[in-house]
Amino acid sequence: MGKHTGFMEYPRKAVPYRDAKERIGDFEEIFTPASEEHLRIQGARCMDCGVPFCQSANGCPIDNLIPEWNDLVYNGRWREALDRLHRTNNFPEFTGRACPAPCEGACVLGITDPPVTIKNIENAIIERGWAEGWVKPSRPKERTGKRVAIIGSGPAGLAAADQLNKAGHSVTVYERADRIGGLLMYGIPNMKLDKRVVDRRVDLLRESGIEFVTNADVGRNVDPKEIASKFDAVLLATGATRPRDLPIPGRELAGIHFAMEFLTANTKRLLDGRAERDFIDAKDKNVLVIGGGDTGADCIGTALRHGCRSVINLELLDAPPPTRAPDNPWPLWPKILRTDYAHEEAIAKFGADPRNYAIVSKRFIDDGSGRVRAVETQRIEWRTNGGRPQMKEIEGTLQEFDADLVLLAMGFVGPESYVAEALGVELDERTNYRAAHGDFRTSVPGVFAAGDCRRGQSLVVWAINEGRGAARAIDLYLRGTTRLPAPGISLGV
Repeated sequence: MGKHTGFMEYPRKAVPYRDAKERIGDFEEIFTPASEEHLRIQGARCMDCGVPFCQSANGCPIDNLIPEWNDLVYNGRWREALDRLHRTNNFPEFTGRACPAPCEGACVLGITDPPVTIKNIENAIIERGWAEGWVKPSRPKERTGKRVAIIGSGPAGLAAADQLNKAGHSVTVYERADRIGGLLMYGIPNMKLDKRVVDRRVDLLRESGIEFVTNADVGRNVDPKEIASKFDAVLLATGATRPRDLPIPGRELAGIHFAMEFLTANTKRLLDGRAERDFIDAKDKNVLVIGGGDTGADCIGTALRHGCRSVINLELLDAPPPTRAPDNPWPLWPKILRTDYAHEEAIAKFGADPRNYAIVSKRFIDDGSGRVRAVETQRIEWRTNGGRPQMKEIEGTLQEFDADLVLLAMGFVGPESYVAEALGVELDERTNYRAAHGDFRTSVPGVFAAGDCRRGQSLVVWAINEGRGAARAIDLYLRGTTRLPAPGISLGV
């Protein structure tokens, strides 16, 4: 490494977000730019640790060459850093913004000190590449004559499309929404991932020779069997889009919505410049978000930008500990209490953390006209008794939270199955499309599956892993051989 003692000399300094009170006034990205010197110093903290767990199975699912590009940034060799980054990651601008950075959780320096700011450096490299004009279309020198259809344009579908196009196949991507990107477009709000960033990459893929078809809901307004007959291979990358519901008394009341209804309608209004009929406005409302993950945080951040009167967040599980628990050692992902961007914003506006842990929703309360007025809850405690954790309600803790708008952000239970049913694809015990990782073949010859629809709800970086792996499997199926790298392998295309 360029600075062998850097990790002893320089403290961790993450690139800060914009001021919380300022940023809730708009939907611009929360990030701030960093100086080259700042990034150079943070890159110097990379330890030359010998075994870089940051790019191991516990760290980066696509085995990003993190120590290499940290060293290159430290030495000011940005163009080479970008080349290293693109060897394993098709879309570093997505992971550099939206990935929770398991690589940092597995950083060797993190055993004793705060880890290297890997995510900040990754995002800075790709943004430098775009600014300098180094990121260019990649048209193959020749075509194989084989055609591949990809159903779904999220990160798994786009990664597969990019790899298969590089291999020389003709790729068509079908997307049921009006814009390309899947959850990158309509699931992650603009302040975390500006949609111009998504469009920028999609435009590059289009220039590289990939065809995109929008408003194509395969299985509804497009016949999947017809697609299967026209193409040499089909990849299902439809995501896990069936939300987990909360079937308690009062669920039928107006004002209760799934998180993705709220987030999607908001992004559409932002991009279209007008609100559609299904727009859900949190302005002047008491907002209650059920679910404490990233999606719940995004609902909080969006509601704040609408101008909500108040916001409360309910989570069924206990609050995570401030530091690693004994059963959560390095290099596993640290399950610790974090204050996300949206929680910071709520604290800045209302003076209190919106999160309430170990609490169960009992019923939604009617305002007398068929709309939700409040949510009745009860405190709980979790007991293990040597087996699976069990929930016990605490007597005397019934409580009502005012709520004009309730957003259900409790995760997803699997893919919508109508495409699989139309093609005869088998489902596994979790209702995902049955296909083995590494092989990605479904029960139907020539049909493959990758991403959340195959593995269940997961991270954007795992979607890229799956897309790259499926592309390799499809290339091998079509030609009997492949030069596409296995996910995380930096050799080849």
